[in-house]
Amino acid sequence: MKRLSLIIAESALEIVPKEIADHPSVKRWAEKRGKDPNKVLLDISYHYAAMRGLRDWDRRGRPDIVYVTLLNVLGSPLNREGLLQVYVHTLNDFVIALDPEIKLPRNYLRFLGLVEQLFDVGKVPPTGKWLMKLEKMSLKKLLEDLKPSKTIILTEEGRKIKVEKFGDMIIKEDSPSVVIGGFQKGEFKEEDLMLADAKISLYKKALDAWVVAGMVVHEVGRALKIV
Repeated sequence: MKRLSLIIAESALEIVPKEIADHPSVKRWAEKRGKDPNKVLLDISYHYAAMRGLRDWDRRGRPDIVYVTLLNVLGSPLNREGLLQVYVHTLNDFVIALDPEIKLPRNYLRFLGLVEQLFDVGKVPPTGKWLMKLEKMSLKKLLEDLKPSKTIILTEEGRKIKVEKFGDMIIKEDSPSVVIGGFQKGEFKEEDLMLADAKISLYKKALDAWVVAGMVVHEVGRALKIV
């Protein structure tokens, strides 16, 4: 295996939609942080009242899922050995590429600020070598660009395999891509599920994204004998 591409897909990560930017809960949150209401991330913890009228509201507004998952995988031995490339694909079809050497802030509000800047200007930092880069892109287009030797989507409905066998399977591939969900409930869109060469489940029940991601990077690292 040259490198594993890990994609956190259909992530509940987006800027507040224009139709609720004037809602009192959004304006209060933006004012508290000294921000424009049209440039803050949607977060169900602060914008629940405003979100209830949005389409698919219960699958949106969870930047914390991406944050905790990224902390887990970017700090892993697999990433430190240069064997991991991480992408975040959002429900609204944006893709964030992350430099493997990025050091995310340990403070959640600082992370929100970085991602808000990213959506505003397209890269972080705004000048010089980027550590995060944003593009309008579907999951299908991302996979077409990556050209993985095999694309595996992890879903509760997939074929059940033991987690230790998963790592051994991944390292046999030249350039594998593993896709995990960055949303809080439900299933991937059908058009995204169709992109998989294999659909696999690592546990009999649904797990949080950061738990699944941690299992993946640990088991691949174990199979490669770096942990």
